[in-house]
Formats: sequence, structure tokens, C-alpha cells
Amino acid sequence: MTKKREDRENQKRSTGDDTCDLDNGYISPCNSFQDITVKNIKNILRNSRYAQLLLCVTLLGFFLRFYNLGFNSLWLDEASTSTFASMSLSGIWQVTTGGEFNPPLFYWMEHMMLALGNNEVILRFIPALLGGCCIPLVYFVGKVFVDRNVGIIAAAACAFSPFLVYYSQEARAYSVMLFFLLFAMFFFFLALKTDHVKDWVLFGVLSALAFWSHFYALVLIGALVLYALFVKFPALKKDIGSIKPMIIAGAAFGVICLPLILVTIQLFAIRTAAAPTYGIQGVGIIIETFQQISGFSDLVTVLFLVLFIAGICQAFLIDKNKGLFLVSLTVLTFVISYVLSYKIPMEPRYLIFLAPVFFIGIALSYKPAWKLFRDKGVVYGLMIFIVIVGLPVLASMYTGYTKDDWRGFAGQVQQVAKPGDFIVLLPGYNDQPFNYYYSNSSAQTIEYGASTAADLNAIAARKTNNTIYYVITGDIMAANPGGDAIAWLNNNTRLYASETSIALRVSA
Repeated sequence: MTKKREDRENQKRSTGDDTCDLDNGYISPCNSFQDITVKNIKNILRNSRYAQLLLCVTLLGFFLRFYNLGFNSLWLDEASTSTFASMSLSGIWQVTTGGEFNPPLFYWMEHMMLALGNNEVILRFIPALLGGCCIPLVYFVGKVFVDRNVGIIAAAACAFSPFLVYYSQEARAYSVMLFFLLFAMFFFFLALKTDHVKDWVLFGVLSALAFWSHFYALVLIGALVLYALFVKFPALKKDIGSIKPMIIAGAAFGVICLPLILVTIQLFAIRTAAAPTYGIQGVGIIIETFQQISGFSDLVTVLFLVLFIAGICQAFLIDKNKGLFLVSLTVLTFVISYVLSYKIPMEPRYLIFLAPVFFIGIALSYKPAWKLFRDKGVVYGLMIFIVIVGLPVLASMYTGYTKDDWRGFAGQVQQVAKPGDFIVLLPGYNDQPFNYYYSNSSAQTIEYGASTAADLNAIAARKTNNTIYYVITGDIMAANPGGDAIAWLNNNTRLYASETSIALRVSA
């Protein structure tokens, strides 16, 4: 017992009373890229607890993202990815300029993947891969922002986040955007410290790649630029020339994104021409985003918000600019999203980049507990807590369908529909996920798309002695907000079967 007390006292003297060092004073031999050798990496993995923890959470995070990757069927948006990715590279760009409300970079990446085949695993491979790569990136962002403890706690939260795991298993651009934004944020913090042109340019280039992945990345990029201008304002008053590295970064971003910026302006005008018919509006987008990022649990949301607020308070105590960073990025994102939610369809997944900001704030809450208890168990305890609260939701994700089961539904239609029968899809664009698994030519059925009662009457008039099957999803409410299609179905059809959120009705 005496020896243990002496060891603890020696540890305090070697690491400092105000520093929680899981490595007990170990100094990494890698201080630059030139130092990265096999020998040094082995040395780090043997002696650094941070490296060991990061390796573990990263491997587990990759496992969670790749496990059962093909279990769920492709849903509507993922089937759209398959459709666009199947086009030529120039065709994908033409679709974007023609009105597709997503940038082409992700579709180009998926186009390359289709050389390996076309199935759920291949289409989701890039999101899962880059989603896993976000874990070490979160660590390095947290480390450069505050310290290694914040980095490793935030990395654990990222690895076991049901929200991030879910969208890493979706063939859409969300985890790709997050990867580039985290990479950009790392160089952003380095640039604020060093003011090196190289760091600013890398921030600009990576931000551009994020924007080419998803339009909503521009919200976070804009917030980061505003924060940088605020932090550098005192220096700019003394020497306006000090803004030159930022201007170079802006120029790099502008050159790379110029074609897309012109398209974005055009698409934004089209998208805002009419009120959105789906999505979450107003305060609801704020509440729902916090709830989903916290793991789809109301109780966990409350607990995480308490920790996040404690982390923000701690950030202000360390450095008011750090506190301002967490507050400004969160508030600006929500204010912009609140306003835009009445102009364009808004979903929490568009705000996926807030997850690492949220987790870094939560990770900062370890500091007051460390000051109170002076025990490294505070860091381990917070990591364990974050992992445990996410496990129930993660378990449910691997034991039941979390997306529309178009695979199973198409198989059911294949069994009941006879040659000459009509298959009516409501709304019509559901032909993308349905036809990914169903073939009209082999089944010898006739397929139609419909969105209104008038469409349904026209199709019904063509009926002879065959049967009409109606495939309906909740998207019909967005395609037909007046509701006459649903009213027509209720009066003229009967429910035959349902699979997840897909309904099959048959002519009465």
C-alpha cells in the first residue's frame, strides 16, 4: 500500500497536479512525418495508453460500421445513389446541373465502386470506410483543440455513436462529408496556431472536397471562417497583411468550387421556390438533431446536454475563444437550419457535422471531475459511460430492419402478382428501390407510377380482368400533400400486406 501511494505521488510530481496524463509522462518519439517509422510506431503502441485506446476504439468502430453492412435493403435515397452512380461521369455532372440536389463527388466515387459489382455492401463500402476513419480524426481534432483526453473521449463517443454508425452504413454522402470536414477542421486549428500558408491551404482544399460531397457542408465552413476572423481580428487591426494566408485558402476553395457554386445558386433558387412538403421545421429540427446525435434516446439526450453545457463552461474557463467556438458553431448552425427549414426540406442527418462538436463539448466535462477527484479513472469512466448508453440502440440496429425492406417486399410482390397484373407505385419515384429488387420483364407485369387521384383513376380505367397492386410509402404525403391519392386508395382498395413502412394494397 505504501509503495502504491508513493507511485501516485511520483506520478503527480512527474505529470503536474493540473494535468491528467494517461501516459504518465511518456513522450512520443514522433514529432513530425519524418519520425513515423515502424520502430517508433511499435514504441508508441507499447508505451502510450492514448495510442492503445485509440487503436481499440477505432478497430471497434470499424467493426460496428462494417458488421451486417448488407443486412438492410437499399431504401429510396440509396437506390437513387445506385441510379446516379450507374451513369457516366459526365452524365452525373449533367444530372447535378439539371436539378439533382446533391453534389456529384460522392456519385463519382460510387461510380468507381460499381466496377466491383452492384449490391448493398459495395454501395455502402465508402461511407463505412470513411465513417470509420472519422474516429481517429476526431481524436486529433480534440487533441489539437484542447488535449489528448478530450480527443480520446470524443473518439470513443464517435466510435460507438448509433447516429454515426447508422449513417456510416448508408449509401449516401453524409459520412464522406463528415470525413472531409473533420480533416479540414484539424488543419483549421493548426492554421490558427501556426498561421502557416500550408495549413490554411489544406483547410481550404479539404473544405472544398466537403462541399463537393454535400451542399450543407457550407454551413460549417462558413461558421469556421467567421470564427477565424473573430479570433484573428486583433492581429488584423495591427497588420492587415496577416490575413493573406486566409485569402489564399479562400482562393483555393473558390477555384475548386467555382463550377459547383454557380450550380448551387441555381439549385437553391429552385428548391426555395415552393414551401417544403417534408422534413422537420422550426425548433423541431434543433430538438430532433440533439436527440438523434445522442443516440435516439430522450434520457441520453438530457444527460448528454448536461455534460455538453458543463463542457462549454469548462471551455470558457480554459480559454474564452474555445468556449466561443463550441457555442458559435452550434448556435450558428441551428439558427441557419431553423430559418432554412421553412425554405427547404430539413433533416438532422444534414447536420451530421455537429456530432463531433457535440462530443468534444461532452468530453471537456471530464475536467471539473478531474479537478475534484484527481483520478485518471474520470477519463476511463466517461468513456465507459458513453459506450454503455449507446449499446442498447446499437444492439437493436443489428437485430431488426432500420430501413424499408424493399428486398423482402419485392419478393412478396413477386409471389402474388401474375402476368398482366398492374403494379402501381405511389409515389412514382419509388420505382428506384422497388426495381432494384424486382423485374417487371421477368414477372411479366405492367408498372405505373402515380401521385394523385387523377393518376389512379387513369390507371384504373385501363384495368380488364387483371389485378392492380398498389405499393405505397409515407413519401406519398410529400408528393401529394393535398391527400386525394390516399383518399382514393381508402375508397377503392383494400390492404393486402405491409412490410416495414411499405404497404401493399389491392384493387377492391
